[in-house]
Amino acid sequence: KFYALPQAPQQFKQLLMTSGFDRYFQIAPCFRDEDARGDRSPGEFYQLDMEMSWATQEDVFAVIESVLPPIFAKYGTYNIASEAPFKRIGFEESMEIYGSDKPDLRIDLTVQDATALLGEIGFGPFEGNTVKAIVVTDFVGTRKQIDGLCNEVEVQSGNKAYWFRYDEKCEIVGGIAKFVQPIKDKVVEALGLQPNCFVGLTAGKKLAAQKTAGVLRNKLGAFCPNHMDKERYEFCWIVDFPMYEMGEESGELEFCHNPFSMPQGGMQTLLDAEGDTEKLLAINADQYDLVVNGYESASG
Repeated sequence: KFYALPQAPQQFKQLLMTSGFDRYFQIAPCFRDEDARGDRSPGEFYQLDMEMSWATQEDVFAVIESVLPPIFAKYGTYNIASEAPFKRIGFEESMEIYGSDKPDLRIDLTVQDATALLGEIGFGPFEGNTVKAIVVTDFVGTRKQIDGLCNEVEVQSGNKAYWFRYDEKCEIVGGIAKFVQPIKDKVVEALGLQPNCFVGLTAGKKLAAQKTAGVLRNKLGAFCPNHMDKERYEFCWIVDFPMYEMGEESGELEFCHNPFSMPQGGMQTLLDAEGDTEKLLAINADQYDLVVNGYESASG
């Protein structure tokens, strides 16, 4: 008999653990109990689900890293997949360097913080905001293509992207060049610019600037074949998710990622921080995501 459930049979699996089965796995057809989204299907897919008793995070990582690469390399569209151990990136580091907690590591571009450098150049959207920069070397693109990229970023993120170029004559041109020109030498040194560099910029509150930079990074990577090796699977673990965050809409303390997790340091960490918002926001959880080519493919 086959049937669909809105959730994984979590409690049944855990009952097996307590009854003496130390390991359990299933390969099962699943139906998502949610609306369709751009990066996932509402219909049937097959899930590899596993439980292990007395397992550490390292135990889980070791199993996954031995199972998935040969499957992807043999049955996937591409025949190259990351070898163990996968890269491990903390949540805060991932947001700061890649602008996302689902980074596509096939793209070699990274995000730099340019708040101190460009925050006071007299450009309105930068004033009082966090500013992020992405430097693209050997950039070949027309003004029309750049405008198209920026439009796509705004549609996807809801925030504008800005830009300028450091051309073959070592001049600052295009986009917001007139605001950058007065501190040209400082900018060239701080961002490590070389002739024919494109600099994409985002601004806003920290999280908005980060997320917009993440969208811009993906668009630039897809546009620049010399900065993205598309035909491979690049895995990474995102670790150290915050237990809590301040809700963007509610303005109140909310679970950041998954409430069904142990806080790092155990229950005592929660008790010690009870009633103190700053302490609660500083707590990380024992949870992690497995990301491949910019998509979350597993969680634990």
